[in-house]
Amino acid sequence: MDILKVLQQEFNIKQWQAEAAIKLIDEGNTIPFIARYRKEATGSMNDEVLRNFHERLLYLRNLEDKKQQVIATIEGQGKLTEELKAQILAAQTLVTVEDLYRPYRPKRRTRATIAKERGLGPLANTILFQMTDKSLEAEAAAYISEENGVTDASAAIEGAKDIIAESISDEADYRTYIRKLTFKEGKLISKAKDEKAQTVYEMYYNYEEPVAKMAGYRTLAVNRGESEKVLTVKIEAPADKILGYLEKKIITRENPNTTECLKAVVRDSYERLIAPAIEREIRNELTANAEDGAIKVFGKNLQQLLMQPPIAGKVVLGWDPAFRTGCKLAVVDATGKVLDTVVIFPTEPQKKIKESKEVLKKLIEKYNIELISLGNGTASRESEQVIVELLKELRRPVQYVIVNEAGASVYSASKLATEEFPNFDVGQRSAASIARRLQDPLAELVKIDPKAIGVGQYQHDMNQKKLGEALGGVVEDCVNRVGVDLNTASASLLEYISGVSKAIAKNIVAYREENGRFNSRKELLKVAKLGPKAFEQCAGFMRITGGSEPLDATGVHPESYEATKKFCEKYGSTVEAFIGDKASNFKCSDWKKLAEELGVGEITLKDIVKELGKPGRDPREDMPLPVLRTDVLDMKDLKEGMILKGTVRNVIDFGAFVDIGVHQDGLVHISKMTDKKFIKHPMEVVSVGDIVEVKVLSVDIAKKRIQLSMIL
Repeated sequence: MDILKVLQQEFNIKQWQAEAAIKLIDEGNTIPFIARYRKEATGSMNDEVLRNFHERLLYLRNLEDKKQQVIATIEGQGKLTEELKAQILAAQTLVTVEDLYRPYRPKRRTRATIAKERGLGPLANTILFQMTDKSLEAEAAAYISEENGVTDASAAIEGAKDIIAESISDEADYRTYIRKLTFKEGKLISKAKDEKAQTVYEMYYNYEEPVAKMAGYRTLAVNRGESEKVLTVKIEAPADKILGYLEKKIITRENPNTTECLKAVVRDSYERLIAPAIEREIRNELTANAEDGAIKVFGKNLQQLLMQPPIAGKVVLGWDPAFRTGCKLAVVDATGKVLDTVVIFPTEPQKKIKESKEVLKKLIEKYNIELISLGNGTASRESEQVIVELLKELRRPVQYVIVNEAGASVYSASKLATEEFPNFDVGQRSAASIARRLQDPLAELVKIDPKAIGVGQYQHDMNQKKLGEALGGVVEDCVNRVGVDLNTASASLLEYISGVSKAIAKNIVAYREENGRFNSRKELLKVAKLGPKAFEQCAGFMRITGGSEPLDATGVHPESYEATKKFCEKYGSTVEAFIGDKASNFKCSDWKKLAEELGVGEITLKDIVKELGKPGRDPREDMPLPVLRTDVLDMKDLKEGMILKGTVRNVIDFGAFVDIGVHQDGLVHISKMTDKKFIKHPMEVVSVGDIVEVKVLSVDIAKKRIQLSMIL
């Protein structure tokens, strides 16, 4: 297989692009670095395409390795033919390679291997050839042997049938046909173990759907129902068609002595050996596809959440709500430093509302608090009511935001949080985290395992390694897209920067603590374990404001500094003078000629000028700000037909959950998102963090369900 050619075709790119991407990956360059600083080489392949390209490259290389292993093993057995070798080399998937290898794979002792040990192989061949003019009993009589454990003709025939059944099962072409047909025409059927039981799986109690049409979220739902022992799940294949196909392949002569026997063998081979294996394979394939889809959605949601705009320059009060143990508060200044912490008891059972308000008023006055960041966990509703009452009593404008606190408890109990706040309890740490994730969602959320952030579905049911790698990639892309301030970034933020390992991230912070702030990017080379290669990968994503080199505050890579300075000089300016309006208003009639003159690529030159126009621009600025609230609604306040503004909290395959300020997120079904066009996925219309207008369709207080529509 020509891997280069396959990748070229699959990704619809030129040969030189595929070659360059493979070369850069093999040289140890990170995806963010290649996407940002090697656009000329790859033809501007973006980070998402490059990640998919890398994943596919690994699969194809693994496939080629597997082929060579299989060929070597079969050759070692002395059974490799040129035809079989050609088939293995031409295989496009690991499944096909496994099918071809199956007859030669070392087997545990099966009924067929035992029958062969008893010398029944020739009898099996006689039946398969279908040319005998004797009855099978007569043919089998010759194989009766007490020594071999074959007591009578019937035992001999059964043993021979086992050998034939296994040989049918091992035939790769048969399996390929049956797999395709089952996928195309089979049905997935789920039934309840107890139809009277009330569970979340009720819609799957008597459910069937064509395998080919199974939506990913339904696959994951029935899988979970099955693992929780609520459902029984099976695949119903077009068995008559399959048996007809196998009989046609196996029974090549009409022989009254063998035909009925072979029909029975075909059925046994399919029902006992082939069908269970094919069902497992299809279920695994459905699950893998569903996981890939869910991971993709999870990744997009996570990206949107991480790229939410920071609310800078404000003192924020973080509020971790609770009942019995009280609400933990943390005052955090504009830089993220914790100024004060306190516990109040405005909720049940103490319900000290008046005392709590007094504490809050003093804090707001003392620290000039402008925003309250309220976690959406237990007692959030009750806390929100206290906040709204308080805001009405204040003489100064204070607003509040309900923040998704998913993962805050994970962070507060982590080793990282202990190191960051050694004198705080978990509640105080959680309150600080809730405040900071409003100030700078990205910087705070990188401290939490992406799986714990709560913007996906069925995340605990899927391959954790695969999920972790995919989400880690999303975090890496987001952090590098935004860039970090080298003099303020935490180790947990730095470790996501291209080329920076956990150890190097800690070393950067240690160097900063020992030697004071970094004055230039070049200083990074003095950091322990940060060599020239790591410097090349990370430097462009590190920002230094007020340093000795003005370009260090931009996304221009140090390797392009010389060209950038030449460019500014050409137009009679210094870098300092060119940054800003001069660069943003720059016009060029022949970029190619200018790039050649400066000794850089045309794309790189355009990126340099763009960066000089808006140095260190935060791409999160384009995202909608969170909805700031001053009042509160209860589910009981909702009426059908109400038009409200809300924030998209989670996007799933069949819709989106929207926070409309009543603690319980409402569901906008995919069918209620737009009347303009047909959409395959909600992500075509909304993303996490979007501010949308919705109409209330129905409210079920008992089941805590709100149905919304974006078609107003």
